[in-house]
Amino acid sequence: MPAKPEILKVTQTASSRLFQVEELSLRFSNGAERVYERLATRGNGAVMIVPVTTEGNVLLIREYAAGLEDYTLTLPKGLIDPGESAHQAADRELKEEAGFGAERLHSLKVMTSAPNYMGHSINVVIARDLYPCRLEGDEPEELEVVSWPLADLDNLVLQEEFSEGRAIAALYMTRTFLQNEQ
Repeated sequence: MPAKPEILKVTQTASSRLFQVEELSLRFSNGAERVYERLATRGNGAVMIVPVTTEGNVLLIREYAAGLEDYTLTLPKGLIDPGESAHQAADRELKEEAGFGAERLHSLKVMTSAPNYMGHSINVVIARDLYPCRLEGDEPEELEVVSWPLADLDNLVLQEEFSEGRAIAALYMTRTFLQNEQ
């Protein structure tokens, strides 16, 4: 594996309430210098929860996705607050978005999206032994909860409104994890 490039300079070029854009001046081990642009990593990361019922269904949420300007079917997710562990954040977000808590949580994988352009990561957490419990969250409207048989995952990914790559990957990994656990 080659040596990591030397960071010569980091310059903030833009920022908003949610994002900070940086230019990253780098020198590679062969002497080549380049300037990269990225969304800076801030905060404590995020969690994506795969709630699995005792019947083998996954609980999805339907929420408005501003990037798509439409409602989408996905998994509950959210930011990890300061002082929270990934499991604490997963349980809190599950209560806020789907109205359930979990007795058992299992960290499955940390995933990234577009790592050439941003350092954001999301912790995928399987939630089991669910029980009704609702916390008030920051969503502008109550989210619809949709139960889907994990055994019918192949048909779920064909649904037009279920398109988030991270959620698709999380469900396939969960299915494999649960099959191997038996």
